[in-house]
Amino acid sequence: NKIFLWLADPVQWSGPDGIPTRALQHLEYSVVTLLIAAVIAVPLGLLVGHSGRGRSLVSVANSLKAIPSLGLLFAISLLVGPKIHGSLAFVIPSIIVLVLLAIPPILSGTYAGIEGVDPAARDAAKGMGMRGVEVVRLVELPCALPLLMSGLRSAALQVIATATIASAVSLGGLGRYLIDGLASSQYEVMAGGALCVAVLALLVDLVMAGLQRAVVSPGLTGKFEQLGSVVSDGRIPA
Repeated sequence: NKIFLWLADPVQWSGPDGIPTRALQHLEYSVVTLLIAAVIAVPLGLLVGHSGRGRSLVSVANSLKAIPSLGLLFAISLLVGPKIHGSLAFVIPSIIVLVLLAIPPILSGTYAGIEGVDPAARDAAKGMGMRGVEVVRLVELPCALPLLMSGLRSAALQVIATATIASAVSLGGLGRYLIDGLASSQYEVMAGGALCVAVLALLVDLVMAGLQRAVVSPGLTGKFEQLGSVVSDGRIPA
């Protein structure tokens, strides 16, 4: 099996083009993307969910899913790339595209989590003298964590998968195996690279699942089970 022979070759596990180096690059791009997307989407989701205003922003963000990722990548690369010098000319356009794809699931998860908080809990918090920010921080955010974390996990998987095609504009990472393998008609390299991406996505999801179990109260997981589909399909609770 050529795929197994390629993966078992020690050459593929060392040097700047080896699987560990490419995997770390891929992971670095993904982590940076998720951090930027979370900084944008989580506060926005908290604000929209708490105030009930701006729900259309969630729908607009979800509409970004309909934009072809590869087409958007080339468009932003052509617009932004020539204005940037060095390797950042390839990295920044790719990060922008990945952030745009990561925002919708995080925003939807955060908003749905806040929207699903029991109104009685809010009333009780206000009755104790809590102000708006305190209600969000001490009541709504802890209750929203199950869906918020689900949104982060969904975004992570999308980013890891889409970062692969970003290699088409000379970005590093595991996607290089797919692009370079296709260019040289080495299909075992393409298949091996795709397998590496799948394994990386699985490992990241397992880590985030463990993190979710660590930060979410066990009493909340069952309550939000039926709302989990909101994150994946982008629906807005009635």
